Amino acid sequence: MSTLENEVTFRKQAEVNQNLEAQFDSSSTDFILITDHRTSKSKSLEQLEASKESENPESCCSRYARNIFRKKTLLKRLPFLTWLPHYNRQDCIGDLIAGFTVGLTVIPQGLAYSGVVGLPPEYGLYGSFMGCFVYVLLGTCKDSTIGSTAVASLMTFQFAQGSWQRSVLLTFLTGIIELLMAVFKLGCLVEFVSGPVSAGFTSAVALIVSTSQMRSMLGVKSDGGSFLATWISMFRDIENVRVADTCLGFGCVFLLLAMRSLGKFTIGPKDESRRNGFQRVVNTVIKFLSTSRNASVVILFTAVTMYLDANGTNPFRLTGNIPKGMPTPSLPPFSIEPQPGNETAGIPAVEGQTFPEMVQSLGYGLVIVPLMALLETMSVSKAFAKGKQIDITQEMIACGVGNIATSLFSGYRCNGGLARSAVNNASGCRTNMSNLYIGIIVVLALNFLTEYFAFIPKAVLAAIIISAVIFQVQYQVVTPMWRSKRSDLVPGILAFVTCLVLPLEIGIMVAIGVNLLFILYYAARPKVTLEQLETQQGIRFVKITPDRCLIFPSVEFVRNMVLKLGSKSTLPVVIDCTYIYAADFTAAKVISSIVDDFRRRQQKIIFFNLKPSVVSVFEGLNTRLVLCYNTHALNQELRPDEPDLSRSVDSLDHAESGNGTSECVSMASTLSLARS
Repeated sequence: MSTLENEVTFRKQAEVNQNLEAQFDSSSTDFILITDHRTSKSKSLEQLEASKESENPESCCSRYARNIFRKKTLLKRLPFLTWLPHYNRQDCIGDLIAGFTVGLTVIPQGLAYSGVVGLPPEYGLYGSFMGCFVYVLLGTCKDSTIGSTAVASLMTFQFAQGSWQRSVLLTFLTGIIELLMAVFKLGCLVEFVSGPVSAGFTSAVALIVSTSQMRSMLGVKSDGGSFLATWISMFRDIENVRVADTCLGFGCVFLLLAMRSLGKFTIGPKDESRRNGFQRVVNTVIKFLSTSRNASVVILFTAVTMYLDANGTNPFRLTGNIPKGMPTPSLPPFSIEPQPGNETAGIPAVEGQTFPEMVQSLGYGLVIVPLMALLETMSVSKAFAKGKQIDITQEMIACGVGNIATSLFSGYRCNGGLARSAVNNASGCRTNMSNLYIGIIVVLALNFLTEYFAFIPKAVLAAIIISAVIFQVQYQVVTPMWRSKRSDLVPGILAFVTCLVLPLEIGIMVAIGVNLLFILYYAARPKVTLEQLETQQGIRFVKITPDRCLIFPSVEFVRNMVLKLGSKSTLPVVIDCTYIYAADFTAAKVISSIVDDFRRRQQKIIFFNLKPSVVSVFEGLNTRLVLCYNTHALNQELRPDEPDLSRSVDSLDHAESGNGTSECVSMASTLSLARS
């Protein structure tokens, strides 16, 4: 077993009387080995454990199947079993109030977001209840609510192009893909989308969604597949602007923003315990009006338009008739039947599509949509986690099952939404049961309120979306990024610009690709530190310290640095491998060539604290390495009267059982050991 022996004091040649033992050992003994790594004749404990596992006849699949039915796994995959036995009356009251408040927000938002997808208003409600029911059983974050969001709606429109069949099929397939991602634990994919890229993408989505609703507020026609194309088409039709809808839309935006700010206003002392009953009632009413502002504005202007429509003086464009009742449960459409158009009624013809053609039309949206949905869901969970660990796998299971269930009721894509979840948290939710009450309210609205939804002005629904998504423009992250690391602004700004100029899916892929190029550049250019040191006995040497692992992007750079620094003198070269925790075949070939080059010019090269896992990579090429694992062994190896490099493992074993002199033995894949 390797242990840290008597420490040897190193000092820099340029700095007199400076103790460098702490500097050298602090960087090299953080990963002191528990076992020595030798040749196959003397295996490490890790290798022995691996061989035992390989001899075990039980397969990985049978172990996985056995673990599924463990109590711990059951509680982890069915989280409601943890909190439901402790559910009490206080929890029920808190969840009921929160569910009712959020339900009043979900209904107008569902009606409004369906316009972003290019579908009739009822589809927004179809996608707003089954996800909530599923999340009660499978969700891990009590504050999160599942439903339609701006990102999910816009992504669905990008790939389904306003077809309800493709929208529902996209929901079903992405739900299955999320389940597969959970089974194979691919939640780490979300880590490839950095914070700057996510901020740029979300900000661009907010502007695109707001732009898509401007046509409803202005009453003009618009088309185009990007942000700029949509604005250009609206300006071309600006002479047909509807003044009444424009005034109503912008008036509702200002009203909603004012009601949002109203929630920060309170009367009475700041300490709630010192307020009287009247002050508490008034503050509760103010808070309720602020959180339920969407429903309040919809109810107000629906009543106004009902009165104007009854008198025949209604100047606003209305939502129109919405089918009453729940959709019939059925499998999602796996094909599209061709339908002739009606030029008189303005109904375009529908081309038929088979299932393979529908999947082909969805394209790589089947990958991007669940990835972006996972990113949005995780941002919600992190916002309300309060330091608790987040189970990404379980969130993917909940979101995947929720979307599959939603597709069975003709709903489109749903996932966690930050704004809606913030309302749920502010309303005092206690458990996931609040999602049950949200779903029940949506179901009741579908069965009893659809006849009144027909009188909701389209400009009001557009104002609700704009007032909600405008706060998703994350301009506040620019200043901290500028102060901390300015280069992170490049992928963030690129994501923002490309998503506005290009189609959304292409923009996000370009931004992620550029961000990965930044990562590869940093991986290919590690920092290499050079120090000229000498031992207490006066033996000078060169210490080279790479600061990261050796893999194919960086190994050539490290090779050139080592050869350049080593060729400037004939001193022994010690490579401090403390931070080299991984290597690949390319690195093994390069290290082998470095060792051969040093051997040809008879210059020592010693690898200090090289991990056994990395040594095993080099073993495949029979690379002759001189390895040391503590400063005492390094001091012995640097002595000019070193032992012959051709000593074998047998002679090493003989030396250990014999006189026990303190030596350092070097050969292919044999460690330099310190023995007293």
